[in-house]
Amino acid sequence: MYFLGVLFVALGISVSIALHEVGHLLPAKKFGVKVTQYMVGFGPTIWSRRRGETEYGLKAIPLGGYIRMIGMFPPKPGADPSMLRSSSTGRFSQLMDQARQDSMQQVKAGDEDRVFYKLSAPRKVVVMLGGPTMNLVIAVVLLTGIFTLSGIQQSTSRVSAVSQCVQTVSAKGTAPEKCLPSDAQAPANIAGIRPGDRIISLAGRPVSSWDDVRALIRPNGGRRIDVVVQRDGQRLALSATPILKEVPRVDAEGNAAVGPDGKLLTDRVGFMGFSPSVEMVKQPLAAVPALVGTLVAGTAGVVFKIPQKMAGIAQAAFSDGVRDPNGPMSVVGVGRVAGEVADGQLTGVGGSGSRFVFLIYLIASLNLALFVFNMIPLLPLDGGHVAGALWEGLKRGVARLRGEPNPGYVDVAKALPVAYVVSIALIGMSVLLIYADLVNPVKLGG
Repeated sequence: MYFLGVLFVALGISVSIALHEVGHLLPAKKFGVKVTQYMVGFGPTIWSRRRGETEYGLKAIPLGGYIRMIGMFPPKPGADPSMLRSSSTGRFSQLMDQARQDSMQQVKAGDEDRVFYKLSAPRKVVVMLGGPTMNLVIAVVLLTGIFTLSGIQQSTSRVSAVSQCVQTVSAKGTAPEKCLPSDAQAPANIAGIRPGDRIISLAGRPVSSWDDVRALIRPNGGRRIDVVVQRDGQRLALSATPILKEVPRVDAEGNAAVGPDGKLLTDRVGFMGFSPSVEMVKQPLAAVPALVGTLVAGTAGVVFKIPQKMAGIAQAAFSDGVRDPNGPMSVVGVGRVAGEVADGQLTGVGGSGSRFVFLIYLIASLNLALFVFNMIPLLPLDGGHVAGALWEGLKRGVARLRGEPNPGYVDVAKALPVAYVVSIALIGMSVLLIYADLVNPVKLGG
């Protein structure tokens, strides 16, 4: 099962990469750009077949992919394409000239108008956004199935436990293990509420979630309210009087709020003395966009914090530091998690159905990461090409408004030094993450 879990996610990643490149391939061909290669993976080619003008193939290392479009970079401004290229003495200038030459090598007679750089700015954006958009579509489809068919864990209005008494918490934040004679009985216990009861209404208002229950109890401290519960298929009318109790104040992210003096802030609110059960709740289709948006924002937060998290990962890799469970992982770490889930080694993941859903969620999360990561406006990422196309469109629009001549194509090759620096940084971070996942992997459960 461990092997099957790793294999399942590996295939999911490969298919996601392949579809990412399809997202580039289809609009490029639609707009007339000549695409000479469509490859999944890097390194030596292990299989390929030519159909028409495009060679389709698989390479030995399935950790990426690419399509090769002719004429990605325009000729050097002022250069005569019919003449030999001029030489440059600067190291970066030589790299740019070489990139331009390589870009034009496969441009044959009759292909002059089928080069990528001659596309309009909007079409360039469509081609380069095609890959990340495909990853986003994959993630949305998978997440929609998970949210609507399996559901998400939520605190429901069903009661999981009822306190016998209201215990006084000490200054250290601890409470006695047993009720003391001086402790008052919990209002929920006095009212006759039992574990397993589902709260239907409070104070005459229907409830459908634990947030509704809490919102109605907190302002009703010291007031007698009607409570309707469902027990064994029957509705029971009860009544309770929530007591007023000092509880810690929390912020929007669920963290304890602290005042200017550094002390914890509290609120005096109504308290019943019961806790909710956490269940898988199927979500309506209308709730999916907001849920996906939250996940995209969370993924972006993780991706953009990767550079600053590298110090902690390095410390964990070369010492006994603890890995952040919400931090980045390499494909090695993701594969290990997939294997442990499939083999039932992680607590909190139930039977085979829940494990399968978790693996699907893992693939969806990887696609969200690919979407966010590729949108970073730096070469060699797709976002870098999008930024170049938008800059080209902006320059032409401004020139048109001013009545000036067309400024021509933006020479994206000038950004290649940045691309090399980014590529070296990405390789370095990838190597560090792989090493950390081998020697000190992220612990998600027991």
